[in-house]
Amino acid sequence: MIKKITVFFLGLMLLIPFHGLAASESKLTVDMYYIVVSPAEDGSTNLMNMVNYTNTTDEDFNGDGKSEAVLTVTLPEGAKDLNFLDNKIAFKQVDNGFITTTAIPANQTMVLPYSYRMPKGKDINLTVDYPAQMMQILVPEGRGSIEVKGAEATSQGLFPFEDQNYYGYSIENIKENQPFTLVYNKDKQPAADESNAAATNESGKNSSVTHNSPAFHNPGHLRMWAQSPLHRFNPHVILIILGAILIAGISYYAYFRRKARLEEERLGADKEEKAFKLLMAKQKAIMDKIIELEETFGDGKLSEDEYQAKLAAYKQHLVQVKLNLRNFVE
Repeated sequence: MIKKITVFFLGLMLLIPFHGLAASESKLTVDMYYIVVSPAEDGSTNLMNMVNYTNTTDEDFNGDGKSEAVLTVTLPEGAKDLNFLDNKIAFKQVDNGFITTTAIPANQTMVLPYSYRMPKGKDINLTVDYPAQMMQILVPEGRGSIEVKGAEATSQGLFPFEDQNYYGYSIENIKENQPFTLVYNKDKQPAADESNAAATNESGKNSSVTHNSPAFHNPGHLRMWAQSPLHRFNPHVILIILGAILIAGISYYAYFRRKARLEEERLGADKEEKAFKLLMAKQKAIMDKIIELEETFGDGKLSEDEYQAKLAAYKQHLVQVKLNLRNFVE
């Protein structure tokens, strides 16, 4: 299932202009970078990320060799509650984000799914650690809008699929370590009835992108399509494929969230079992000590006061163990 979904996402690369593919000589490139932005109940902002890292060499990629890090991911200042959604990829949190320590095989792609939260009202200052051909930012309809500062963004309009609509924003050809800012406003919705939507460019000015016309009929898409190797094909068919890719992306997140939850439940069950066995062992040890105490007292090796003091201590310990055991059966 995972391989099929990965193939779907790699298919999106066909929509990326050839000059974008050839521009980077890095050993590692980011083919696609998806961020789903939505509000949390406490007013903070949820960001679900899925990033495709491709090793363009004929050897396994193990990082720069200066540390154990294979991939370095910088998170925005203030990011919290990091949730890594693939248990097969080893990772470690560091001061400004996290690193992975699992090698990327030669000429293969590693998909990195993770999520985190940003405090309410705080701008999302992103830094992409590797050259990225395209970033797609998705916001559920009715959940606000995004303004991009420091990079040229194109509004993709509304993507309807299943029972949820998403507004899309794309950024092309992001340079290594390029910083830019996402300003998320959960209370400001994109105007569906407007003919033009604002996409912020590097100078902070607004460029017009048609919202209500079909997705491949606006200036931004016409430019992308003219540079694409698929410009001879029907763009509306490709749009359907893109919708399927987006569905696969959300499914991918759901799959890994479920997988991570099941793994946590399994680990939780293992911990409970170990705790239960430890309490049972303690109970048996205390009972043995009480029997030994009775025998010692019966042999006249302990005074009455010593016997009563030790017996009271053992009984108190035994009561505490039994109370803890009761938590497992109630």
